[in-house]
Amino acid sequence: MPYQNIEATVSAADLQAIRDAFELIASKLPFLVSLTVEERKATFKAGPDSLSFLTNAATAVRNNPNIFPATFDAAGFLKDVELLAQLTEVGSAVASISSQVDDTRVAVGGEAMQGGSQVYKYVTTAAKITPGLKPVAEQLGERFKKLGKRKSTDSPRP
Repeated sequence: MPYQNIEATVSAADLQAIRDAFELIASKLPFLVSLTVEERKATFKAGPDSLSFLTNAATAVRNNPNIFPATFDAAGFLKDVELLAQLTEVGSAVASISSQVDDTRVAVGGEAMQGGSQVYKYVTTAAKITPGLKPVAEQLGERFKKLGKRKSTDSPRP
């Protein structure tokens, strides 16, 4: 792994600043929509690979405005292409941060689970001779019972 051990904290003030920054981003994009599964399926897709095609089409519209019928909304098309380019740029930045946040969350979660497993072992061992720890050990053990059930349903025994 390219990291040793993640030793970091996020202060309450920094966490609030991050929330505020996301609220600011959302406020700058008040036109964002949420599509249903059906709407996604029915929509003509224009991802990052289509941007070059659309940029060339926009150039054709700008350079040859007389060839399009009056029913073609050239100004609307040009605005859509520009917005797509801007949203593609924003989406790339968001995806990069999202990927890093998720990778860090997975790494820190792995570290925490290793520590939690050690805690569980220590508590289980101590519960044998320390009054009052048995319920704590049982509570911690619930996590592993759930894993056992999932594994047994995923791979049936012969």
